[in-house]
Amino acid sequence: MKWGQPLSLTLLVFSTATRSLSTSVQLHAQGKIQTKSKKTLAKPGVKNIVLVEGVRTPFLLSGTTYADLMPHDLARAALQGLLHKTSLPKDAVDYIIYGTVIQEVKTSNVAREASLGAGFSDKIPSHTVTMACISSNVAMTTGTGVRKMRKTMLALNRAKTLGQRLSLIGSIRMAHLTPELPAVAEFSTAETMGHSADRLAAAFGVTRLEQDEFALRSHTLAKQAQDAGLLSDVISFKVPGRDTVAKDNGIRPSSMEQLAKLKPAFIKPHGTVTAANSSFLTDGASAVLIMSEEKALAMGYKPKAYLRDFVFVSQDPKDQLLLGPAYGTPKVLARAGLTMDDIDVFEFHEAFAGQIMANLKALDSDWFAQTYMGRKVKVGAPAMEKFNLWGGSLSLGHPFGATGCRLVTTVAHRLLKEGGQYGLVAACAAGGQGHAMVIEAYPQ
Repeated sequence: MKWGQPLSLTLLVFSTATRSLSTSVQLHAQGKIQTKSKKTLAKPGVKNIVLVEGVRTPFLLSGTTYADLMPHDLARAALQGLLHKTSLPKDAVDYIIYGTVIQEVKTSNVAREASLGAGFSDKIPSHTVTMACISSNVAMTTGTGVRKMRKTMLALNRAKTLGQRLSLIGSIRMAHLTPELPAVAEFSTAETMGHSADRLAAAFGVTRLEQDEFALRSHTLAKQAQDAGLLSDVISFKVPGRDTVAKDNGIRPSSMEQLAKLKPAFIKPHGTVTAANSSFLTDGASAVLIMSEEKALAMGYKPKAYLRDFVFVSQDPKDQLLLGPAYGTPKVLARAGLTMDDIDVFEFHEAFAGQIMANLKALDSDWFAQTYMGRKVKVGAPAMEKFNLWGGSLSLGHPFGATGCRLVTTVAHRLLKEGGQYGLVAACAAGGQGHAMVIEAYPQ
């Protein structure tokens, strides 16, 4: 899809928040990259949509400092951080959209509650979207379970006679009052994502060593980026009743020797996916400010990047659950008229190290391209000197509904830092879905 006329003069805040209930490393220089002069992806007659700013709360291990907060609390903090960073007039916003995962019952429309709590006008419409790990991607481009007790209470409300009501009340059992916890398993297959990642890694011949090496790479690069002050999208957040948090707390560089000691987490005893080469359950929120280019310039903003073409994809949720990037990347490149060599910055969501390596191998496979993509040849794998150079979900964390905004903001910041022109975001999601987007640097 393309960004088109409906957004021509509209100022939008697309925001996300969620709480999830859930050997040597090759390092590369962080300096400027040399890029050839490339065409712009601007389309005649189509308004340019730009990223003005992106922020996020620190991503924390689930159950730590954010343990007593609800999703809208984190979302409110992200929105307030965005307001502070941009000096955005609250009445200038036309619409607020949030992405969230594992919705809870008290605030079914997180966007509305977060916007009101952040001080936005009650005249600004807000709505919430969900699409698993790419919910914020959906928000940028546009749940509670049913319990037996709820069924009984609804039936009780419809009962017309005293006898019917007493009969229904008499049918209530303790089991009806037992909370139904959010499932980490896929609804359609009853398989956990980690189990699927282990099978996927095996199918593509990804070894335990490759996974541990990639995980160590992610944590090492994240620590370097954090120490160098490159994670400038992170805002400080005074947690009510607790301390102020200012940085992610899941970044933990280790060693190949330590990683090798961990046992398989899902397929035992011969699996290759462990706690260390998987993304951890994370709490956090993010927010981005996007608008038409002409509106941004009229308000005195210097945009960070153009948001260009994007695609959403779906595939077999059983055997290809986590292959969203492998399906989305060729399609968005074709839509934008680009090749892998044109891309200067890659940011892929790291659900599992095995998932990342499997996607890279799929992208570099003629057989996969011909069998599943209807293509004659592969598009090729991203060059690792361009890939996730500031860490990724394995190290920074992965609040399910907030990662998409982090990916987009990181691409924009890396393009500015490294002097590149095009960036590509890709992510997988539950249900066998995925997303990919091309981002273009704003002229400096």
